[in-house]
Amino acid sequence: MPETPPLADRPERWPVVSSTDLHRDDWVVALRADQVTAPDGNGTPHRRLTLEHPGAVVVLAADADDRVLCLWQYRHPAFRRFVELPAGMLDAADEDPLAVAVRELREEAELQAEEWTHLTSLYPSPGISAEVHHLFLARGLTAAHRGDFVLEHEEADMQVAWVPFADLYDAVVAGQLTDAPLVACVLLARARGLL
Repeated sequence: MPETPPLADRPERWPVVSSTDLHRDDWVVALRADQVTAPDGNGTPHRRLTLEHPGAVVVLAADADDRVLCLWQYRHPAFRRFVELPAGMLDAADEDPLAVAVRELREEAELQAEEWTHLTSLYPSPGISAEVHHLFLARGLTAAHRGDFVLEHEEADMQVAWVPFADLYDAVVAGQLTDAPLVACVLLARARGLL
């Protein structure tokens, strides 16, 4: 039996023979088609679609009573209203994820936090995108004004409520909640004994 490789993801890049933009505009995401070959150069190039995305942050905001601020938001691609956590995209790939988390918590939840814990960074769908989600736990919450940010479209229709972490965890384990970043945040916070 072959030796088990190290149990860790690692950077690797296969050669790209050509790349074609399928969609690109002034927004931060784009779609391209790459022709990729095997590292040894053998075989026929094959097409791989890549959704370019600068990344996102997700904030598990928990108060002193271990209640979590949740958002109920419609997501058109899934035709579903999800229970989610405050989240948002980086405006550029080199933007500091913690700074974005602070901004998104203020804009979406009108909260600020004294204590921030980075739970992990993960790739939600690496078969189609290099998007990275940076997951944070925020504690020591106080009210904050969202400034000149205006909720629009689906965000303007969000419902917001505090949910006991134990209830949130039970709903995740029961499969009632399916937003991947929420699930990851809840399970990581429980596994690390943070909530």
